[in-house]
Amino acid sequence: MSDYLLEMKGIVKQFGGVRALNGIDIKVKPGECIGLCGENGAGKSTLMKVLSGVYPYGSWDGEILWRGQPLRAKSIRDTEAAGIVIIHQELMLVPQLSVAENIFMGRELTLPGGRMNYPAMYRRADELLRELRIPDINVALPVMQYGGGHQQLVEIAKALNKNASLLILDEPSSSLTAAEIAVLLDIIAALKAKGVTCIYISHKLDEVAAICDTIVVIRDGQHIATTPMRDMNVERIIAQMVGREMSQMYPPAHHTPGETVFEARNVTCYDVDNPRRKRVDDVSFTLRRGEILGVAGLVGAGRTELVSALFGAYPGRCEAQVWLDGQAIDCGTPLKAIRAGLALVPEDRKQHGIVPDLEVGQNITLAVLGRYARASRIDANAEGGAVRDQISRLALKTASPALPITSLSGGNQQKAVLAKMLLTRPRVLILDEPTRGVDVGAKYEIYKLMLELAAQGVAIIMVSSELAEVLGVSDRVLVMGEGRLRGEFINQDLTQEMVLAAALDQAQGDEARGVAA
Repeated sequence: MSDYLLEMKGIVKQFGGVRALNGIDIKVKPGECIGLCGENGAGKSTLMKVLSGVYPYGSWDGEILWRGQPLRAKSIRDTEAAGIVIIHQELMLVPQLSVAENIFMGRELTLPGGRMNYPAMYRRADELLRELRIPDINVALPVMQYGGGHQQLVEIAKALNKNASLLILDEPSSSLTAAEIAVLLDIIAALKAKGVTCIYISHKLDEVAAICDTIVVIRDGQHIATTPMRDMNVERIIAQMVGREMSQMYPPAHHTPGETVFEARNVTCYDVDNPRRKRVDDVSFTLRRGEILGVAGLVGAGRTELVSALFGAYPGRCEAQVWLDGQAIDCGTPLKAIRAGLALVPEDRKQHGIVPDLEVGQNITLAVLGRYARASRIDANAEGGAVRDQISRLALKTASPALPITSLSGGNQQKAVLAKMLLTRPRVLILDEPTRGVDVGAKYEIYKLMLELAAQGVAIIMVSSELAEVLGVSDRVLVMGEGRLRGEFINQDLTQEMVLAAALDQAQGDEARGVAA
C-alpha cells in the first residue's frame, strides 16, 4: 500500500491553447500540511480545482491516486464522498440561512416524512464549533450576523461535517484579523494532530512557514520544488516563487511631495443599521501633490468608511466637505467623484470592483467607456489599444482580454480593477487594501507603480491592514481608531509599535476620560 494519501502525477490543464498546468506532480502523506505557493496566475487554484472535482475527470490529463487507487471524480460531490473538501477563497455560505443550516447544506438531517431534524442539526453544529473552540456562536442565528473570521470557521466546520480526510484551504486568512489568523492556525494544528491532512494556499508566507510541514512551489503552471519547511525560510520561498532573489520588499522612493492639492473636512459617516452611531467621526486631513498617505488602524476603525465617503460610495448617511486645488468639489456619487479627479480601488473587488459577467477588457474600460464612443458605437480599435496598454503596464496575466474576468486569479482581478481606475487619469488615487490576495512579486510591482504615479504628481491615499506595508511605501501616516483620527505621523523612523500605540493608547485615554466624566 502507498505511503501517500494523495498523489497527483503529470497534471496538465489547458484553456483553449493556453496551458495553465504543465505536468505537475504532488505527493501528500496522511496528517501532513502542504504549503502550496506561487505567484498569482501560477496555477495553484487551477490545480486544486482539478483535485476537488471542479474540473471533472476527462477535462485534464494526468493521474490522481487517492489512498493508492485512481480517483476519477466527475464532480465535487464525488471528491467530497472520498473525503476531499475544498474551502474556497470566496466563502460559499448563504448569509440568510442559520449557521447550522449552512453547515448541513446538502447533507440535512431529516425526520420520518422528510421534515428537518433541527434539534439534531443544532446539537451536531454546536459540537463541531466547540471542537473548533468557538462555542460562543448561536447556531440557530443567520450566519450573516457573524463577522468574516467566524464565517471562515463555519466553513471549516462545514468541511469537517463532510468527514474530510484532506482539507484544501485557499487563501483562508485573506479577510481575517491577526487574532483570527492565530485562532485559525491553532485549529489547523489541532486538525493535523487528529490526522486530518491539509493543503494550505496563502500569500502570507509567515503563516505558511508557521503551520506547514512541506512547501511545494509552482511557477507558470510548472512544478519548481518540493522542500521540507525545516530547510526553508520565507526568503527562500519567495526566491523560488518569483525565480529571483528579492533583496527588499519595497522599491526605493524617488519622489518629493509638493503643495497641498486635496483636503477633506469634517468627514462623518453614520452606521447604516444604527444611524445614531458614527462610523467616522469628524475626520479632517490634507494631501499633497505626489504624496502617498497611509491610513492605518485596527479592525472597525472606520478606514474603509472614510475613503468610501470621499468617493461618494458610502451606503449610509454621511457628511463631507472635499476640496481639490483649493476649490470645493461635489463627490456625492462615484461618477461625480471620477469626473472631479478622484478614483477608488475598493477593498472588496468581488462586490465592488469587477462586473463578473463581463470580459477582462470590458471591465478595464468600464469607467471611461464614453471616451471610446463614436456616435452610437464603440471604437473597438481604440478601446482594444487602451486595454492592451493597461495589461502590459500592470503585467496582468491573461491569455486574452476577451476572457471572462472571473477566469483570472484573484491578484490579476485586482490588477484589472487598478487598470480600470488608472484609465480615469485621477488626480487623487484612493487604494483600499490594494495588495489583499496578491503575491509578493505582484505586490512589489504595485508598490513600484504607486511610487511612479507619485513621482508624476498623483496624490495617493492607501488604506492597509498590514502595518509593514503602510510603513514601507507611505510618506505620511494617519492612524484611526473608533472612527476618529488618533494620530498623524511623518514616516521617518516610524515603527509599527508607535502606530499601534497611537491607536490603542488614545482609545484607552478616551475611555478613561469617559469614566471620569
